[in-house]
Amino acid sequence: MVLACASAWSAPAAGEEVHVAVASNFRHTLRVLARDYESQGGSAVKVSSASTGKLYAQIRKGAPYDLFLAADTRRPAHLEADGLTVPGERFTYALGRLALWSPDPNLLDDGAGALKGTRIERLAIANPKTAPYGEAARQALVRLELWPRYRRRVVRGENVSQAFQFAAARTVDAAFVALSQLCTSRYRDRGSLWEVPPGLYDPIEQQAALLNRAAANRDAREFLAFLRSPGAREILRAHGYRLP
Repeated sequence: MVLACASAWSAPAAGEEVHVAVASNFRHTLRVLARDYESQGGSAVKVSSASTGKLYAQIRKGAPYDLFLAADTRRPAHLEADGLTVPGERFTYALGRLALWSPDPNLLDDGAGALKGTRIERLAIANPKTAPYGEAARQALVRLELWPRYRRRVVRGENVSQAFQFAAARTVDAAFVALSQLCTSRYRDRGSLWEVPPGLYDPIEQQAALLNRAAANRDAREFLAFLRSPGAREILRAHGYRLP
C-alpha cells in the first residue's frame, strides 16, 4: 500500500499536477478529496504514501513533493525550522482517532478489557519510531499499564496501513489502526472495534506543509486552500476525523 516515489526529481511545470506526500492513514481520504478537487477544475493530484517518518526522511533528501500531509506536528515543524518549507503555510488539517480492530466479531466487546485478558496473543501496531499512530498505540498501552506485557510480542508494521493488513489477514488477533481506515474500507461492518479514549494517547494533530519547491506553485497553494474549505471538512468528518 506504499506508493513508490518518482525517480525524476525535477520540478513539474506549473499547472501539470500537485505532488502530495501523505501519511498512510490519510491516503484513501486524500484520494477522495483529490477527486472532488479535480472535478471542480483543480489540477491533477499525484499521491505518494508512506509513514510520516519515512516521508520526512525522503523530503530531507530532496524528494520531489509539493505538499507534505503528515500525521503529526513534529516533523512538519522540524522541516519549517530547517528552512525546507514555506513559512506561514503550515497548519493542522485533521485530528486523528485511534482504534483497536479485530476481524473476530466478538473479541473486543469488552474494550480495554480484551487487552487485559488472554485472548489477544499477537497485536499489531505501526512502528512507533516512524508512524504517529504507532506512537499513539504505544502510549495507550503504557497508560493502560500493558506495555510491558505486549512489548515483546507486538508485530510492528512499517506504517498504520500495514498494521491494519496484518489484522485483516488474521496474522495477528487485533491491530491498533486509524479509525478512518475502518470508515473507508470493506471491513467497516466486519469484526469488532474499540475506539480508544482520547485520554489514553496524545492528540494526533495532522499537519500540512507547503514545501519550498512549490513556493511559486499556484496549484499547490490552491489545493492547500481547498483542504480548509467546507466541502473538504465534510469529507474529513465522514472519513472518521475530528476537525481542528
